[in-house]
Amino acid sequence: MNKNEILQNSRCILCDIDGTLYDWSRILSKKTIKVINQLHDKGYIIGLASGRPYEELCLYAKEWGFNFEFDIIIGLNGAELWVNDHLYEYYKLKQDTMKEICEIMKQFECNPFLYWHQKLLCMKNDEMMEKSSRTSHREIVVAKDISELYAEKNAKIMFRMSEEEVSRVEAFLETHESKDYIGLKTQSTLIEFMDPHISKGFAVNELCKIINLKAEQIVAFGDTTNDNSMLEQAGWGVCLLNGSNDTKAIADEITKHTCSEDGFANYVEEYIL
Repeated sequence: MNKNEILQNSRCILCDIDGTLYDWSRILSKKTIKVINQLHDKGYIIGLASGRPYEELCLYAKEWGFNFEFDIIIGLNGAELWVNDHLYEYYKLKQDTMKEICEIMKQFECNPFLYWHQKLLCMKNDEMMEKSSRTSHREIVVAKDISELYAEKNAKIMFRMSEEEVSRVEAFLETHESKDYIGLKTQSTLIEFMDPHISKGFAVNELCKIINLKAEQIVAFGDTTNDNSMLEQAGWGVCLLNGSNDTKAIADEITKHTCSEDGFANYVEEYIL
């Protein structure tokens, strides 16, 4: 099918959040709210797909002022899938694997942290962690020893660092693949490690099986590396103009505007509604 046929026959809209629905101001524009309401009124299945955990994402509909809940939530980059009032959880990193990741990341200037018992467990509290605390509504706990970060299985472990250091880590990971984990840039200053089975695309595939939806009926929006599998799995994958080069390369289309310029809303308004 061509673009017009796919978009006309679409039933489901899946969206990344940061860099896709909004920029780092974290403010959902009036136009984006209007467009999402219009999609809901037309009967579209609407979902969020993020690296954040389900319990945080499920609060967003109310925070953003919608009078309905999102139909689908893909959390932790695909390790969580909420649909039909049920939460499905998938592969978690083993403790030994998490220890190995912490060891290889010692060569980089970074701050490891993870979601831990409704809190953020990290090695040091800094400006970046304070921002994460505010946006995730989670208390910060500073570990006394790095072994605390791999004392339990977890869906992912994250590392905050400068943009320059992110580039160094990406280059390192290109030549240091593992069967036990994958590492991806999810923000300009964030690298996340997870089980290699996990991806947003994996969650899309599981979603299709659970609700009997065809992948070609899904239009997915994203902006960076951890969105790539979702854009590839969907019937039509759209990258925001502000997106990373690797995501633009695999997308079916790139928006005419950035997320700061209502790229998502303008695209939906022009081609879907």
